[in-house]
Amino acid sequence: MAGRSEKPIIRMIDIEKHFGTVIALAGVSLDVYGGECHCLLGDNGAGKSTFIKTMSGVHKPTKGKIYFEDKPLSFDDPRDAISAGIATVYQDLAMIPLMSVARNFFMGNEPTKKILGMSFYDHDYADRVTMEEMKKMGINLRGPDQAVGTLSGGERQTVAISRAVHFGAKVLILDEPTSALGVRQTSNVLATVDKVRKSGIAVVFITHNVRHALAVGDRFTVLNRGKTLGTAERGKITPEELQDMMAGGQELAELEGSLGGTV
Repeated sequence: MAGRSEKPIIRMIDIEKHFGTVIALAGVSLDVYGGECHCLLGDNGAGKSTFIKTMSGVHKPTKGKIYFEDKPLSFDDPRDAISAGIATVYQDLAMIPLMSVARNFFMGNEPTKKILGMSFYDHDYADRVTMEEMKKMGINLRGPDQAVGTLSGGERQTVAISRAVHFGAKVLILDEPTSALGVRQTSNVLATVDKVRKSGIAVVFITHNVRHALAVGDRFTVLNRGKTLGTAERGKITPEELQDMMAGGQELAELEGSLGGTV
């Protein structure tokens, strides 16, 4: 079982992102280590989505520096980030429900074999690897030809996560993976995140749910209005303190004081 790496695998320093006159990020910094789950928390509009899109090559930062494995990095598009080993699993999962799990697992990376000098899709290899990788994550499929649309939301998340890990992700970004799941499905996804972290991969877990973050997180960074409010380690912050940071607890306390505690 891998522990946390000595040096951060990715460092984002004073990242700003402007869209015309709108400042979406106003100087956000974040270090992510291999073998840890770093939770990025914040309410809607805090800047979480813009930040991870900057990390994954969708947006180029207006200002700031990105270092990946101690080297300055600038992504021209998401393919550069994927090639470097930064994989992002978005809420829509980018899957085709009517296609099999195996086909979805290898979509864009189809294995081939030669027959009489011609290349054909290697069904046997794809089916075997899909079943093996899903079993590692605790999902027992009926078969590799099972349609993705028949899986639960949590199982589909696990397919997407397992796919990213199999194809060499060093940093796995998860965008609100538990937001639309029930209790049992959420538990399964959090267990998958724990397995990925323990394998030595860096996990960036974006969420607005403090309970889910505390279940798997090693460190917690809170964003508010495009700025970093702070980073805390597991065991050094209470759920209440983390929730207050997300909700602007100081501002709320000041408002309560001005209204005589009626808020």
